[in-house]
Amino acid sequence: MNKPNETKIFVLGGLGEVGKNMYCIMHDDEMIVIDAGVSFPEGELLGIDYVLPDYSFLKLNEAKIKALFITHGHEDHIGAIPFLLQSVHIPAIYAPNQAKELIALKLEDRNIRYDHLYVYNEDTVVKFKHMQIEFFRTTHSIPDSHGILIKTPNGNIVTTGDFKFDLTPIGPMADLYKMAIIGHDGVDLLISDSTNALDEGMSVSESRVDDALTDIFDRYKYNRIIIATFASNIYRLKHIFESCYQHGRKICVFGRSMQNNIDISIKGGYIDHKELLVSAEVANTLKPGEVTILCTGSQGEPLAALSRIADGTHKQIQLRPDDIVIFSSSAIPGNALSISKTINKLYLKGVQVFTNMLYSDLHTSGHAKQEELKLMIRLINPKYLMPFHGDYRMLKRHANLGVECGIPKENTFVLKNGDSLILKNHTIQKGESFPNNDIYVDGNRIGEISGAVLRDRKIMASDGILVVIANIDMQKRELLIKPNITTRGFIMVNENEELLKKIEQQATKTIKLKLADHNSSYTDMKNQIVADLCPYILELTGRRPIILPIILDVHRS
Repeated sequence: MNKPNETKIFVLGGLGEVGKNMYCIMHDDEMIVIDAGVSFPEGELLGIDYVLPDYSFLKLNEAKIKALFITHGHEDHIGAIPFLLQSVHIPAIYAPNQAKELIALKLEDRNIRYDHLYVYNEDTVVKFKHMQIEFFRTTHSIPDSHGILIKTPNGNIVTTGDFKFDLTPIGPMADLYKMAIIGHDGVDLLISDSTNALDEGMSVSESRVDDALTDIFDRYKYNRIIIATFASNIYRLKHIFESCYQHGRKICVFGRSMQNNIDISIKGGYIDHKELLVSAEVANTLKPGEVTILCTGSQGEPLAALSRIADGTHKQIQLRPDDIVIFSSSAIPGNALSISKTINKLYLKGVQVFTNMLYSDLHTSGHAKQEELKLMIRLINPKYLMPFHGDYRMLKRHANLGVECGIPKENTFVLKNGDSLILKNHTIQKGESFPNNDIYVDGNRIGEISGAVLRDRKIMASDGILVVIANIDMQKRELLIKPNITTRGFIMVNENEELLKKIEQQATKTIKLKLADHNSSYTDMKNQIVADLCPYILELTGRRPIILPIILDVHRS
């Protein structure tokens, strides 16, 4: 329970994982929410589009919510907003300009009207009865990234959002002075990004990536260049536009997310030279050295533009032997195999491929490495540290970095989703935990997908499905014809006639036995078919297909 005059921090997502960032700060009768992200499903979550935080806690405290504050416009910080607004009343959303435009586009795509979306900048101050919210500029791979200062009656809390320190950035510098002032004034709790906490040193400057890309543009003046990168890495896209302008190249864009981000960035003034954009039809009429193709698919996604280009199935772009393909990205964990497959297909087409592994400065992370995390700790000078945005080993290593910077070990908190902290009179202790389960989005269905459904999908993916169709006369308690056995993803029917014959015979035996039992129902018969066929098929084949009995009662007069 929330005792009077206590300030509590509740974590709904972003711990023990990289994604679906969301946490809340509550004081008495008011609460603010920070970020509302999604994560993307791992391979075993078949058919799932997104994974959301559990909103049960927000629903329970809905009347206390004053606003949602967004640190920046990446999916793992804004992707859940359309789903959140369908579940919980959010009186206002405050976001920096780039994020605001991306959120508005998401809501428009889902036909959600929301009239309380406001833009903040580093000078904005939002005041509530108990809390005051301020902002400071950070550096990340997307424009308008901010950290947030929350002033409460019990002490000050700072969350960094996603950040890095880049002394030669493409966009504006992080506001180191304001961070230092905030630290000088006193910070009780620092909630800090842990994504690269396992990596030593400092991250590569985005300007180094620019130099590497410029070198390729200089060396291959007469080749068509195809670049795959993250659609949200606006500063990378900005440099590509500048390089194309300097080298007299037009730009053709493939991928909806890439096009949306470029449109919003041109509108917001982050990217210049709109006149360079051309259609695929125009691009195909230009000389190779006069065009650059920007596309999605840097992670080997099978339906993304680059994968279709590599497969030769893209309707508008066909590879040429002298093409240069650049992967200006790093592999997200779990995507290495699909990326390798795409690269192999490109090599088979005879094109030259540059990756970050071969050309080390083709990509840099937007997240702080160890020395940058230490710098943030030194600038903010917190009494307590709560690492967030990372799996357990990242959080643990970040907490150890805090200890190295002079924070007592007992003042570091490595938490999990559903945990909470209590801030009272500038002192923090761990609070209670509450249930917190992942919510799955499958098409237009939210939270309706159970573990049983996912297990069935896994079975169908690996062992297929077997359908038993039986025509019976329930009144006369007889089987009219032999059961029909149909399979998908289990066996090749034409090559396994003997096996299907055995399954048919076993199903016939089961059905006749249940028909002889005048107390058995349709449900009893279906259950018995499954119970008998499962071990029988396992013994014959070593596989466990989903068995779907269909009983048709055809009464003959």
